[in-house]
Amino acid sequence: MSKKELICYLNAETEYSNAVLEAASNYEQAGADALYIYNYDDDEKATADFLETMKLLIKRVDLPIYVGTPVHKFDDYKHMLYTGAEYCVVQYSKNLDLELLEYTIKRFGNDKVVVQLNADENAPEQDAYNSEITKKLADLGVAKFIFKHVTVDAASKKCIAECPLPVIIRDSLVRNDIVSLMKLENVSGAATNFYRGKDILNIKRSLKENGLDVFTLESSIPFSDFKKNSDGLVPCVVQDYKTNEVLMVAYMNEEAYNNTIKTGRMTYFSRSRNELWVKGETSGHYQFVKKILIDCDNDTLLAKVKQLGAACHTGNYSCFFTELAKKEYNDIDPMSVLVEDYNIILDRKVNPREGSYTNYLFTAGIDKILKKCGEEASEIIIAAKNPDREEVKYEIADFLYHVMVLMAECDVDWNDITRELANRRK
Repeated sequence: MSKKELICYLNAETEYSNAVLEAASNYEQAGADALYIYNYDDDEKATADFLETMKLLIKRVDLPIYVGTPVHKFDDYKHMLYTGAEYCVVQYSKNLDLELLEYTIKRFGNDKVVVQLNADENAPEQDAYNSEITKKLADLGVAKFIFKHVTVDAASKKCIAECPLPVIIRDSLVRNDIVSLMKLENVSGAATNFYRGKDILNIKRSLKENGLDVFTLESSIPFSDFKKNSDGLVPCVVQDYKTNEVLMVAYMNEEAYNNTIKTGRMTYFSRSRNELWVKGETSGHYQFVKKILIDCDNDTLLAKVKQLGAACHTGNYSCFFTELAKKEYNDIDPMSVLVEDYNIILDRKVNPREGSYTNYLFTAGIDKILKKCGEEASEIIIAAKNPDREEVKYEIADFLYHVMVLMAECDVDWNDITRELANRRK
């Protein structure tokens, strides 16, 4: 089994949308491995509002997300997964439509649907410990199980160990302790709401000291092996982890480096003030570690980070904004062109311009946009049958433009598309 996960759960039924978004961001920054967010209020509008919140959340938070809502039809599964969630979570009951569950798994794959089962000893039926039920669900292709209300005793330990799929235990940690739950055989992680507002990275270090294989930041090379300058410092180049834009350069001593590894927040040594400083401690513009590399001479670090706010004290996102000299060159990057063009289209939607063809399409509405997408797709087919490379290139560009107008109309961006493509690599 891979590393055990510490998952934080949130019942969104009792939370405002902004509170859910804030709590999710805080959990990510504190070191959670994943989030399980659910709203099982069987109300159509409440579910729709919740799913809109999930779409926003998944764009902001870079963690695997488990999303749970009531399910009555295929679209309920589909809408959960279309938020961009890693998993959709359905509650097991006698009324659960297993044929619909099986159909959903065939459509989306056996790594997308998680079933939550009740292990409450006071419940009329302990679904979690019914081997016929768990075997049937496993045979249908369910990815894993969530057991809630577990009482740890010899019988429950045996049932969990013999369960045909990995088990996540959902627990508020009022009666049970996290170490005992995570140490159970066949348990892949624990989901809890107990650590809201707490330093989860620190908690995971404690779990590791208790013999549990959980994810913590660890340096593969000690600072003593780095080649330092005469002041005992190593320069660190800092990049945005998604765009690779260089944000800043700073220096680390051993204490700063070790604190960075310990907290997951970039920490530097100020040569002018002769003291340690955590980036963002006063401004709130923290840098959260995604990856740290070292060069071939062991004398320069490269940190890929998630930057909150601006990296530069001037308010610029990057410290490198002053151009000194430039030679003309082609710096076209395919993805950046698509993103920039999409942003222009989005700007036309928000700030219309007279005479703009893009605004004409938005004004004409979805049917006109769809008609143009269909026409341009047909043009690609005709051009490819000729064949004429230049014509194919032109028609594909035309098609992509109209597709981006459609994306903007439907509130879909390139992050959504590329995330979905990446998910399909599995």
